[in-house]
Amino acid sequence: MEKDFISILDAKDELIALLDSAANLKNRQKAGELYEPLKNKALAMIFEKSSTRTRVSFEIGMAQMGGHALYLNPNDLQLGRGETIADTARVLSRYADGILYRGFSNNNTLELAEHSHIPVINGLDDLEHPCQALDDLFTIRESKGDFEKLRLAYVGDGNNVCNSLMLGSAIVGLDIAIATPRDYRPDTSLTRKAEKIAKDNGSEFAIMEDANAAVKEADVVYTDTWISMGMESEIEERENIFKSYQVNKKLLGSAKKDCIVMHCLPAHRGHEITDEVMDGKNSVVFEQAENRLHTQKAILLGLLG
Repeated sequence: MEKDFISILDAKDELIALLDSAANLKNRQKAGELYEPLKNKALAMIFEKSSTRTRVSFEIGMAQMGGHALYLNPNDLQLGRGETIADTARVLSRYADGILYRGFSNNNTLELAEHSHIPVINGLDDLEHPCQALDDLFTIRESKGDFEKLRLAYVGDGNNVCNSLMLGSAIVGLDIAIATPRDYRPDTSLTRKAEKIAKDNGSEFAIMEDANAAVKEADVVYTDTWISMGMESEIEERENIFKSYQVNKKLLGSAKKDCIVMHCLPAHRGHEITDEVMDGKNSVVFEQAENRLHTQKAILLGLLG
């Protein structure tokens, strides 16, 4: 893997190995085995955006592997009082073994990595969420056994989660269909990269506006919130635009009967997904949430081990 994990593309050549590592780490943890390959290692975690799964899984993951994670709110740092990102990176590099950054700007993530001498992990920014994509692929493989001949339908906003998921799906050879309103499509540059990777791997890649067409015969149906953090002023507008993209029982009728339903959480129940679907027999939403722990331990081991 590259020095940093900013994009899912940074792990393009090691993606399957990371998934295998996550499976091994999950088996060790479930067996109650003491395994501390990161003993005395420290992870500095900068959170500009609040989080449940990212913070808890990284803190517990570091603890289970013998290390320590330090939560840093920008208000706790001089970063919140005008210190530059570059200087923050240089200072933290003298103390910690790695930096997790969860923020609003991909440019800030890149700048942090540029001036850091230790690995930087993107815990979510406005362009990508690679940690989530790794978890998603792990959960799909765990549920379905393999990626061969599987079709994934993503329904909703072409956001950071969608960007990383389409890249990761293309890398492992999943067929992917993305249904989203025309003005809310995933990032153009990353879409071109995903299309090329999919073509090279012989898998299908499509972006469309029709949710039913995307979900038809899908093995995996994935959705995310229509209103990401920082978009609260757009709630009413977005709910009107996305109302036909709700993952409900009727939409799921177009997918395969044994499809799995995924959501990266937090979910706005009754908006992008109904209770009936999220709590239904096809849902692996909470298994997916648990797997953040195991896949992020694999990332930490790969970068800090």
